[in-house]
Amino acid sequence: MKITLFVLQIVVLIIIAPLVSGIIRKIKNNFRMRQGPGIFQPYFNIIKLFGKEEIVSEHTSWIFSFTPYIVLASLLTALMLVPGIFPGISLNHVGDFFALIFLLSLGRFFLALSGLDAGSSFGGMGSSREMFISALTEPAFFVAVFALCLGTGTTDLNVLSTEFSFNLSHLVAGAALFMVTIVETSRIPIDNQETHLELTMVHEAMILEYSGRSLALIELAAQIKQIIFFSLLSIVIFPVFQLTDFSMSSILVYSGIFISKILLISFVVAVIEVTVAKMRLFRVPDFTTFAFVLSGTALVLVVLGL
Repeated sequence: MKITLFVLQIVVLIIIAPLVSGIIRKIKNNFRMRQGPGIFQPYFNIIKLFGKEEIVSEHTSWIFSFTPYIVLASLLTALMLVPGIFPGISLNHVGDFFALIFLLSLGRFFLALSGLDAGSSFGGMGSSREMFISALTEPAFFVAVFALCLGTGTTDLNVLSTEFSFNLSHLVAGAALFMVTIVETSRIPIDNQETHLELTMVHEAMILEYSGRSLALIELAAQIKQIIFFSLLSIVIFPVFQLTDFSMSSILVYSGIFISKILLISFVVAVIEVTVAKMRLFRVPDFTTFAFVLSGTALVLVVLGL
């Protein structure tokens, strides 16, 4: 039964990953009093890209061609480690928080390499900006994770997800992780997924040379990365008890709880995007420094037992 639920959880998370992007976009359009595309538009975009011809520059190497598959594979593996709909059902003793960080970094590393590989000015600019921002973000991510692991006494994500705790250190670490999520998912005020302006592009600049199936894979990988971070936030800020009763009613209740948490996080992200302007690049260190301070505060609170 656990294996069935684990497979079901992975399949559902992959399926709803584009839907979360569509919901965020729809909420933003409603705040702006615009009609906009429907919540299923990300699915149509991916299907359309799979049907389009792929054009690859003759100056690129194997890195450019293989990067979409490496990025998607690393994020799919990371998705298997993250407790999602059913707490305590993910792979036990296979990977922990640090394995998750490694897999996320692996995808970013190859994406930055592919941006440089094409030899275009936009790709190089996007890769350098991505590495600059990630170097500022990772300390906050690591310290927040360390605080959570120190508080629970383990790096196992399953234990973390099922520890029903609302102590102060958890909430502060969750706030730091939320700021890290904003950066990692290329959201305003750090990045803007809806623009292709030279002054504002970060993630979009790296993938500007991609088209067709490769671009579809990268877009899907970005949406899976988003659902990974949203799931992490949901288990850190709103932990629930482990699923031990495998009845249909319990499965439906846990599914409803998870969907509610994801919708709440999506709503908060959408509200931030319509109320806050994008930061200039030289202001990003201020944002990441504040996230690091929150992470350090969470660590101190754990030591103090709060």
